Amino acid sequence: MKNASDPAGSSPPAQAGEIFPETMPCGMSESGGGGGPMIMINVSHGSSHHEVHLPAQSTFGDIKKLLVQKTGLEPEEQRLFFRGIEKNDREHLHHEGVKNKSKILLLEGTASKERKLEETRKHNEICKASEAIAGIRVEVDKLSDRVAALELAISGGNKASEKEFVVLTELLMSQLLKLDGIEAEGDSKLQRKAEVRRVQNLVDTLDSLKARNSNPFSDNAVTVTTQWETFESGMESSNAPSPTSSSTKITQDWERFD
Repeated sequence: MKNASDPAGSSPPAQAGEIFPETMPCGMSESGGGGGPMIMINVSHGSSHHEVHLPAQSTFGDIKKLLVQKTGLEPEEQRLFFRGIEKNDREHLHHEGVKNKSKILLLEGTASKERKLEETRKHNEICKASEAIAGIRVEVDKLSDRVAALELAISGGNKASEKEFVVLTELLMSQLLKLDGIEAEGDSKLQRKAEVRRVQNLVDTLDSLKARNSNPFSDNAVTVTTQWETFESGMESSNAPSPTSSSTKITQDWERFD
């Protein structure tokens, strides 16, 4: 006889130890299908140790997927060893004797090591190039100050020696050769390009200053011409007697003399 408080068609109470399909881990059902019971695996990777929790019927490939976030290695960069033997991604844990608290060794693949070595090499080259460019930049700063001082002297009407131009030009070209010999990539390549342009501009400035130093009046040629034109124009516009009036006056004087 059913209890009046029980709804019609209700299931009988569960027996002790009975597990319903919806409460079994990872979709495990009464028939034993699905992923099987959850197990914990200890994974050693160098000096690091990681715990991985997954169904017992998972594959070694499933372990690799879980290790991506823990190790930073992609699945194709991982090599898993159990009992000294490397395991294939498709091999199932329970078939290979992997149980709860079993230990698995993770080694990094050769391709991954080569990739990291290449990345390290590039990083070191970029740092080396940046340091070299920074050293050249300091020297170019000093040369730039000397060029600026030379320009100020010439603009002030002073004359510089030819040797000063030769020495500064040679020093700048020496820095340009150093820049050309630097193997640069990424940001360091842009830094080198900017410094090369800077040195070239300083050399151009020296050439211009050398021309001004050789002919200090070359910049004033137009101004002098304009002043002479103004002077001649002023003479023409002065109150000097015109040729006609002079001629008339002379004639009148002669007539008066007669």
